Amino acid sequence: MRDFSADHTALALNTASLGHNVEGAGAGWSPEQVIDACAARGFGGIVFWRREIGNRAIKIGDRVRAAGMQVVGLCRTPYLVGSGTPPKLEAEVWQSIDMAAELGAPVLTIVTGGTEPGTKGVIETQKLLVDRLAGFAEYAARQNVALALEPLNPMFGGNRTCVFTVAEALAICDRVGATNLGVAVDVYHVWWDSRLTESLRAAKGRILGYHLCDWLENTRDMLLDRGMMGDGIADLRTIRAAVEGAGYDGACEVEIFSAENWWKRDPAEVLDVMVSHFRACC
Repeated sequence: MRDFSADHTALALNTASLGHNVEGAGAGWSPEQVIDACAARGFGGIVFWRREIGNRAIKIGDRVRAAGMQVVGLCRTPYLVGSGTPPKLEAEVWQSIDMAAELGAPVLTIVTGGTEPGTKGVIETQKLLVDRLAGFAEYAARQNVALALEPLNPMFGGNRTCVFTVAEALAICDRVGATNLGVAVDVYHVWWDSRLTESLRAAKGRILGYHLCDWLENTRDMLLDRGMMGDGIADLRTIRAAVEGAGYDGACEVEIFSAENWWKRDPAEVLDVMVSHFRACC
């Protein structure tokens, strides 16, 4: 397993940690401010959200690379299934893939969306998801973009996801059969899974992203109260050992949704704490 105690070049910021995934949250730093601050602290990469990129994907991607970092990924596609899918789903998904390509992001994250209207449970929705993923993966392959299917904690079932575990995500990838489709492993969503290590062994070569934060023992909001690494109860090192045992050697992406704590702090402080906790706890 990699040793980060004296080297944090594998550290990547997901800009959601500064509130950039939600309109009006956080301090409102520009992408340029984020890039400069991360570069000054020795981060290895950044993951952006579509809403902050607009029509400047090429310019922002070039600036990241000029600062000596990588664009690790882009968040995210619209929901592919469920009541939250946009009216023009295909066009918006294609636009998100095109944005990733222009940004130079090798990976576009997928949060699936919830149960399809008119159905119960998740089986029928997963069948529809497989059909849609096949077409989108084909388009993404032509743009040299990989798609990372992210399972979510079961508490998000119904409205945000129909895929709850790494094992389920891998089974869907198998059914689609696209070489550019894999999984994103987010500590917040998988730390509870007693079969996680076993599932990750089956994910060898198919892990496209590893997302860091922590699960606070007394979480106050299921969406917007994630903890900084080391402040909660997730077994971060054991999870990373299993992820790296499956062949993943890419960036460790810190993604902390925290409306009442980290999003209210000075972004410079958040980044400094992130570096110290990454080196000490991850």
